[in-house]
Amino acid sequence: MLGQVYDVQPMAPEPEHTQYLDAGALRIGVEYRKLDPEALADYYDGDDLKEVEERSPEGGYTDEGVSIHVESVADDHEYVRFDVFVDDPHYHYVNKVEGTNTVIGFDRAAHGEMLPWVVGQIRDRLGPMLEAAGGGHVAAEVTPAARADIADRLVAHLDGLGIDTSGVGA
Repeated sequence: MLGQVYDVQPMAPEPEHTQYLDAGALRIGVEYRKLDPEALADYYDGDDLKEVEERSPEGGYTDEGVSIHVESVADDHEYVRFDVFVDDPHYHYVNKVEGTNTVIGFDRAAHGEMLPWVVGQIRDRLGPMLEAAGGGHVAAEVTPAARADIADRLVAHLDGLGIDTSGVGA
């Protein structure tokens, strides 16, 4: 199994800081996040907080960057998340049925910068990624043309926010 499997769900997007792009069966959320031990302690409690703290690096988890949330319109569940963070870029498979959150570190040495990779995954590999997160029913509703359209719209949206997308290919 690739990545670390948590029984704790990832922090939900903050609606006031997230802008959404609707694309048929999908909704893509774009949010800039700043995470630190205090923010995690404010969000989680009990056993969930204990699990997060046990798996955090010494001194706690601190990072920031763009989170790209891939949600199903039908059930409002986030199946895939890409955290294009400064220090620890990674992505999530959030399996609703199993109640798991698999966090997979991004390898810059193998893949380069994360944002171009993310756009490529949305354009070309989102179906298998949704399936890996238990969202095969969602993947079945998303055509290659719809994936290409939402990838293009995402790049335009990020450009509009002033986020450098110069390494993103068409």
